[in-house]
Amino acid sequence: MLMILKTLTIVNFKNIGMATVEWSPKMNCLVGQNGVGKTNILDAIYYLSFCRSVSNPIDSQLIKHDEPYFMIEGRYETEEGEQEVVSCALKKGVKKRFKRNDKEYRKLADHIGLIPIVFVSPADTWLIEGQSEDRRRFMDMVISQYDRLYMDALVRYAKALQQRNTMLKAEMEPDPALMDILEEQMASEGERIYSARRAFLEEFTPVFRTYLNEIASSKDNVAIEYVSHCQRGPLLEVIRRDRMKDRVVGYSLHGVHRDDLNFTINGRQLKKEGSQGQNKTFSIALKLAQFEFLKRTASHTTPILLLDDIFDKLDAERVARIVDIVLGDNFGQTFITDTDRSHLEDILHNYCYDYRIFNVADGEISIHNSSNHCSHV
Repeated sequence: MLMILKTLTIVNFKNIGMATVEWSPKMNCLVGQNGVGKTNILDAIYYLSFCRSVSNPIDSQLIKHDEPYFMIEGRYETEEGEQEVVSCALKKGVKKRFKRNDKEYRKLADHIGLIPIVFVSPADTWLIEGQSEDRRRFMDMVISQYDRLYMDALVRYAKALQQRNTMLKAEMEPDPALMDILEEQMASEGERIYSARRAFLEEFTPVFRTYLNEIASSKDNVAIEYVSHCQRGPLLEVIRRDRMKDRVVGYSLHGVHRDDLNFTINGRQLKKEGSQGQNKTFSIALKLAQFEFLKRTASHTTPILLLDDIFDKLDAERVARIVDIVLGDNFGQTFITDTDRSHLEDILHNYCYDYRIFNVADGEISIHNSSNHCSHV
């Protein structure tokens, strides 16, 4: 099933004062210099799917300077013609309100997964270069969009972990009975999380390999190794084994909150030896595989694809292969940002589909060009 963003309205979000944009159902290109607001538009689209910004977890900081509130509204349409209106409003000092078809959500978690989305950006190289929490967040973000029970398990695990850490830090000796209960909760929820992550990676990895080899035009031996304390035996035993050591350091050393992924090419650790171009290619392949995986699992809905500044640090051949992939029938509505309009127009000239090119300058958005026919025929 396709879910298309027909119209986006933004008021006082980041540097955008007021904008209403009608989008192409296939390809939308946002062109402008760095810092003018292209990424902010993608972030507004992302916000309507995840109830949060892709880059800033503090909602009040998303309000345009000297303004009292922000509002985002998206009007969507399925391929069957069904309409969905999703909106969010945040006023300083007031809890944000998130609505679907004018009905406010009681829990924001109930919205996640309605509109699957994949955001590809330069920051994705942190999946390789960054900390283990970046790679856990990647897994959690994908799985949570199709498995509501997984999200619930994450919440319960995090709560038990936080309570245990508070007790470990306290001056008073922890109550052994309460510590037992918290550790049992961590183990129970943690093993559910581990099982879901392992099942996800077993299905995800072959898809990822296919995309990486297609972009890089190579047959490298690529591997994603999942590292977890659950692999050492029953998680409850692993957690309890080092309770005294945890008491000394003041936090929980073992559990699924320490899980990690190890990426290798031909047996070499990418984090230690990968070039900028390799890391970017690898991270883009991860995100395209995420797209494919969500399309199969998230209510069989084709995600919206957001591509932010992906051409930087990639050679022309790899860019052409990525464009060929995302403009294929397997992908749906796509948004792409770039600083070079001629670059995009040259690429789009070779394809037959609907597209629109928008100019972005100082938070203002205007349409530059559009086509719904084969421009080269």
